Amino acid sequence: MSYQVALSFEDGVTRFITCGPHETVAEASYRSRINIPLDCRDGACGTCKSRCVAGEYDGGDYIEDALTDDEAAAGFALPCQMVPHSDLVLEIPATAEFAKTGAAVHAGSITEVRRLSASTVAFAVELDDRDQLAFLPGQYVNVAVPGTGVTRSYSFSTGPAEKAVSFLVRITAGGAMSGYLADRAEVGDRVEFTGPLGSFFLRDLVRPALLLAGGTGLAPLLSMLERLTDIEVAHPVHLIYGVSSDTDLVELDKLRAYADAIARFSFDHCVADEASTAAHKGYVTSLLTPERLHGGDVDVYLCGPPPMVEAVRGHLRESGIDPANFYTEKFTVAAEVGR
Repeated sequence: MSYQVALSFEDGVTRFITCGPHETVAEASYRSRINIPLDCRDGACGTCKSRCVAGEYDGGDYIEDALTDDEAAAGFALPCQMVPHSDLVLEIPATAEFAKTGAAVHAGSITEVRRLSASTVAFAVELDDRDQLAFLPGQYVNVAVPGTGVTRSYSFSTGPAEKAVSFLVRITAGGAMSGYLADRAEVGDRVEFTGPLGSFFLRDLVRPALLLAGGTGLAPLLSMLERLTDIEVAHPVHLIYGVSSDTDLVELDKLRAYADAIARFSFDHCVADEASTAAHKGYVTSLLTPERLHGGDVDVYLCGPPPMVEAVRGHLRESGIDPANFYTEKFTVAAEVGR
């Protein structure tokens, strides 16, 4: 049986390779012309040592000097020896440039532009080479804004298995993508993007997970939830979605559908505006109860603007809670940056 291996490089680029039966990750990488760090090829030097953050594998044969028992217990392995027993995600200690590779470029046509609220637009793209695009739920791409010379970064709001790919965009005055989507975008327009990119992606669920979204930071978490519809979920997964005003709330019906479809998934939302009609008024931190933090035995995934990220960090610090893992994706909602 063949397995897919995601090679996540230090500069945020992710490339996917296919490992055949009994083939090592290093062999598959070089067959794909991706030169991951490698020296001895027989488990003696440790040059290729990488951390596996998802999946199962046979670590192969190696000497203690190349990989200690403590390192192996922490998830490190030697690609020159490891043979996948499932799909894997591997953090490679090198840049994509060092490995003589780079992010892939994909193109397609817009199939839908949907105004979700006064402040948010969703658009979908059907790619020319969908079978060539692989990404991890939570990752983003750099989209070339049609008719301009600029690119903007957007996380997938759809899962890796869906045919069309979709994105959420906050409309900002003077924004390049905002102006395009609001004024000129039409079904059939051609769009090109580069990726996937980023280290913010869903890992194996080995403990409870807490997903925190601010505004259109909901997009990568929707991608993660879509992935969870395809697997058995053995631990609680809770999402807290915060926005500034009622007009910023989007995709609540989709979240309710996920709550029905995913075992042990639940969600809350809150609105900062005191005039809101939402049941919970305030910020995401107001819903970070001890019940949701599991005494620190929790993996936290947070996508939102920098002030939100820092507010959550401060809340956890004041609460004396140190999560098992805290994965973040910061973005700035501004005309010159966009998300």
